[in-house]
Amino acid sequence: MKQFNGYKRGINLGGWLSQCEYTTEHYNSFISESDIERIAGWKLDHIRLPFDYQLLRDDNDNILEENYTYIDNCIKWCEKYNLNLILDLHKTAGFSFDENVNTFFENSELQERFYSLWIDIAKRYSKYDFIAFELLNEVVEIEVADKWNEIAEKTVKCIREYAPDTKIIIGGVQNNSALWVHKLSMPYDENIVYTFHFYEPLIFTHQSAYWIDTMSEDFKIEYPCSYDEYLKASYKYLPKNNSDFLEAVKVPNIDADFFRTSFADAIRVATERNVPLYCGEYGVIDRALDDSALRWFKDISGVFNEYNIGRAAWTYKSKDFGITDEHYSAILDDIIPLL
Repeated sequence: MKQFNGYKRGINLGGWLSQCEYTTEHYNSFISESDIERIAGWKLDHIRLPFDYQLLRDDNDNILEENYTYIDNCIKWCEKYNLNLILDLHKTAGFSFDENVNTFFENSELQERFYSLWIDIAKRYSKYDFIAFELLNEVVEIEVADKWNEIAEKTVKCIREYAPDTKIIIGGVQNNSALWVHKLSMPYDENIVYTFHFYEPLIFTHQSAYWIDTMSEDFKIEYPCSYDEYLKASYKYLPKNNSDFLEAVKVPNIDADFFRTSFADAIRVATERNVPLYCGEYGVIDRALDDSALRWFKDISGVFNEYNIGRAAWTYKSKDFGITDEHYSAILDDIIPLL
C-alpha cells in the first residue's frame, strides 16, 4: 500500500480552533508554542489541526483576516519544531458532523462558500511543503456519498489551481467509517490520501459519555471483551444504528484481530487504487479504566504499525479524550510511545 510519508504518528489539537468558544480569549490561551514543543518532544511527526468555517468567515462569508493568525502561528511553530501539519476543515457553513441540520449537500450557495474557503487556504499555504489539506471532517449521511464525491472532485480542482502538489485528504461517509472508504471516488491525482476514523467498539471508547442520551454516566466496560458482551451493551446504551459497525464486523473477541478485520476493506481499496490510507482520529474517552484504555491503544497501535497506517490520536487536551488531562496522567508515559 502506498505510504503517507511524514504523517505516521501524530495527534489532534481538537478544541482549539474547532468545537470551541469562538473568542479571542480562548484562541490565545488554549494552545501555545510550548504545547507544540512538547508534542515534538514525544517524537511524533505531525499535528492534525481541526478548524471551523466560523473561525475564518462570518455569516456573510466575509474573511476574518485576524483569525488566520492562529493558523499562521501553528504553522510557524510546526516549522520550528520539525512537525508536519494537516489543516482539517472540521465544520463548514451548513454542515456539522455533530448536528442534524446539514443543508450543505443540497445548497449550491453553501457549496460555493466551501470552494471559496479552500481556494483562499490554498493561496495562502501552498508554499509550505509540510502542510496537507483535509477537505471536510466526518461526512455523516450515507445518502450523500455520491454528492460528496462530486463536491470533493470540484474542490480538488479548485485547490490544484494554486497548490498542484499539496496532499489532499478525503474521508467517506458514516463519519469517515473504515467500512465506507470504498464509496470514495477513484483518486483524482497522485496526491490524494484516503482517511478514516476509528472509535470502535463505540460502547467502549464512548462509555459513560454524558452527551449520549441513552448512555448511563455510570456505565463501565473493560477492554478486551467478548463480542457478545459488547454487542449486548451497545443495544442497551447506544442509540439506534450506533451498533451497525459491530454488527458488520463479527469476531469472537474484541481484540487486535478486531482491528485487523475492521481495517481490511479500507486497506484493500487503498492498495488496489494505490492511495495512502490514514486514520485521522482514534481514542478513548477519559471515563474508561486506565488499564483497559492502555490495552486498546496497544492493540490498535500494533495493527497500525503492521500495515504502516499513519494516524493522529484524538486528542492532545480537553474534549473528554485529552491524553494530557489529569485522567491519563498515570499512564501518559505509556501511551505516548503508542501514538
